[in-house]
Amino acid sequence: MVEVRFKDVLAARERFDDESVVRETPLESNRSLSGMADATVFLKMEHLQRTGSFKTRGAYNKLVQVAEEGTIDRVVAASAGNHAQGVALAATKTGLESTIVMPKNAPQAKVNATRSYGGDVELHGNDFQAAMAHAKTLTEAENVGFVHAYDDPDIVAGQGTLGLEIHEALPEVDTVIVPIGGGGMIGGIATALAGLDPGIRVVGVQADSAATVPESLDKGFPQGIDDPTTIADGIATGGISELTFEIIREHVDEVVTVTDDQIAQSTLVLLERAKQLVEGAGAASVAALLSPDLDVSGETVVPVLGGGNIDISMLQTVLEHALTDRDQLLRLRVRIADQPGKMEEVSGVISDLGANIRTVRHDRAIGDLRVGEAYLVFQVVTSGREHAREVLDAIESRGYDATRVD
Repeated sequence: MVEVRFKDVLAARERFDDESVVRETPLESNRSLSGMADATVFLKMEHLQRTGSFKTRGAYNKLVQVAEEGTIDRVVAASAGNHAQGVALAATKTGLESTIVMPKNAPQAKVNATRSYGGDVELHGNDFQAAMAHAKTLTEAENVGFVHAYDDPDIVAGQGTLGLEIHEALPEVDTVIVPIGGGGMIGGIATALAGLDPGIRVVGVQADSAATVPESLDKGFPQGIDDPTTIADGIATGGISELTFEIIREHVDEVVTVTDDQIAQSTLVLLERAKQLVEGAGAASVAALLSPDLDVSGETVVPVLGGGNIDISMLQTVLEHALTDRDQLLRLRVRIADQPGKMEEVSGVISDLGANIRTVRHDRAIGDLRVGEAYLVFQVVTSGREHAREVLDAIESRGYDATRVD
C-alpha cells in the first residue's frame, strides 16, 4: 500500500511558495481555556487560512505536482464545502481548470465561495455520496483527474505541514488534538510529529453520531456509516480510507468522541473566550479538550481549529442550542386562568427580575387544560442557571404552575 512518509511532508512544505494560497497560521495561547482544562493551551488557528480551512494545504501540494506533470488540464472534486474551496483556489493558482460537484443542499455561501476561487460548481444529489458518485463519472473525459479529499498521499502530506508548524512554534507541546473526518488532517499531522518527536501525543476526535474510527480500530479495518448526522458537517464523511486508517493505527495515540451538545458549547466558548468563530468541525477539538474523557492536566496542549466556514443559519442553531443548555435561553410554560391581566402579571414578575421576554404565546387547545384555562409559553433571556431558577421560583411563589419546556 502507498504510504505517507515524513520526507513527503517536508517536500510538501517546499511547494508552498505562494502565501495567497497557503499561509502559516498563528498559534496563540488562551488563558481561559487553559484554566478550564488545567493545562497550558495554545490554539492552532487554521480557520484563518484564506479559504477558511486547512484543506488548501493538501489540495495545493497535489495540484502543484499535477500541473508540473502536464498531463491533466482539469481536475474534479466532490465536496460539501471546505475541500471544494481548497481545490478551486489551488487549481486556479496552478493554471488548471476545476469542476467541483457539491450536494444540492450545500450552503449557498460555500457554493458562492467555491465559484469565487475559480471553480465550476455542479450541484448534484442530496448528500455527499451522490455528489461523489457523479464526480467520478466526470473523470472519464480525457485529460481530467480526480482530487480526493483524503484518500491520497499527496493530500495527506500537504495537511501534515500543520504538524511541522506546530512543532516549530511550540517544540515543548505534549498533546495535539485533531478533528477526524476522513482522516487526512490527522494522518498528515501524526506523520509529521512522529518524524519530529514520537513522544508527542496525538489525539483524534469525532462527533459521536459520525464516529467511524473507534469501530475501525476495534475491527482492524475501515468501517463506514451510511448517514452520519452532526452539526460538525465538516467531519461527517461517513468513513476513513485504508490509507488514513493505517496512519491512524500506527501514529495516533487515542481517539475520543464528543456529542453535538459539547461541540455547540465549545463553539460558544471559543466566541466568548477566544473571540474566534469556527465551524463545528473546528470546535470539536476544543470539545475534546474540555471533555472529562480526555486528561490533559498539567500538559501543553494544542487543539487544531481546522475550519471557520460555518453557515450563518447553522451558527444561529448552534448558539441557540448552547444558550438553552446553559439556561440563558429559557422556555417556560405557565398555567393560568384565561382572564384579562394574567399575561401582564406573569410578564411583570419576569421583567422585575431583569429577565428579557423574547416571545410569548397563548395555548388554549391543550388536552390537559380545563375550560377557562390557558398556557402562556415564554421564551426568556436570562444571565444563566441561577437567574433562571429565580425566575421560576418567583412565578411559582405567585401561585402559578410553571414548568420548563424543552
